[in-house]
Amino acid sequence: MSTHSYTVTLIPGDGIGPEVTEAAERVVAAAGVKIDWERVEAGAEVIAKHGTPVPDSVLNSVRRNRVALKGPITTPVGQGFQSANVTLRKALDLYACVRPVKSIPGLPTRFEDVNLVVVRENTEGLYAGLEHRVAPGIVESLKVVTEHACLRIARFAFELAERQGRDKVTAIHKANIMKLTDGLFLECARKVARGYPEIAYDELIVDNCAMQLVKDPSRFEVLLLDNLYGDIVSDLCAGLVGGLGVVPGSNVGDDCALFEAVHGSAPDIAGKRLANPSAVILSAAEMLRHLGEDGAAHAIVRAVHATLTDPMTRTADLGGTATLDRMTDAIIGHLE
Repeated sequence: MSTHSYTVTLIPGDGIGPEVTEAAERVVAAAGVKIDWERVEAGAEVIAKHGTPVPDSVLNSVRRNRVALKGPITTPVGQGFQSANVTLRKALDLYACVRPVKSIPGLPTRFEDVNLVVVRENTEGLYAGLEHRVAPGIVESLKVVTEHACLRIARFAFELAERQGRDKVTAIHKANIMKLTDGLFLECARKVARGYPEIAYDELIVDNCAMQLVKDPSRFEVLLLDNLYGDIVSDLCAGLVGGLGVVPGSNVGDDCALFEAVHGSAPDIAGKRLANPSAVILSAAEMLRHLGEDGAAHAIVRAVHATLTDPMTRTADLGGTATLDRMTDAIIGHLE
């Protein structure tokens, strides 16, 4: 039982978000860590009241508490409001998206030896959303890359590798085609790599990276990517270990960090108590590790993995029949 108490911003999100974040709250409490959750609302349902999916009250809460846990938020496709996720990352300068991807013992997948981390630049590139209409039937999207952002995400990746005892960082790019933008990304990665001679550094074109991942993911340790490539490749990596339902995520800046499940809001099953809470619970474990509660974080990860080894306590997305509540109860049971 931890002797510390923490105040953490909780953003339940849309769709299944409130259900899975509630499960995470229960598991964190069962792990013996006292959290005072400061609940704030963001997403589609708050637009009518505030005119934005991310009110200032949300940003101020995260800035004040410096740590947040977030459920999935719906993002309209091709229309509607700007992604709340992108808004949060840009407004709070959460420049590093971190996705640890590791095989779960007992969960049947194509590979059994995946253990890598995706480090994605989170603030610029094509995801900056700088789009405009040039003429009828013609639109343009700008890919903006800066030396500042490239250097700091490269440093983050190498520092993570050093901290976790990992041997190699691989920069992923398309500099054979986008010679200036991706060329700058590689130039900065190489510059940073020279300061970490004990960590191997190599580079891979993004399409080749996708093929190599599905052939032999064990060859990778830390993947360093820009915003768009990182978004795509991180989901591919999740598929190697069971899908988005079992992979945690975090968005980290110099001043605060936001931990989140990386899957969608699944409005078709919202309220039915069928969602898999594993990803947000594992994200909560990453949050606890960030807070220095390593023992509780390790216990939660071990409990989730133990639960996933039993087909009777897996949810439908993993081939089981368990409800959200049954899976959560099983995880808590493994903590006791």
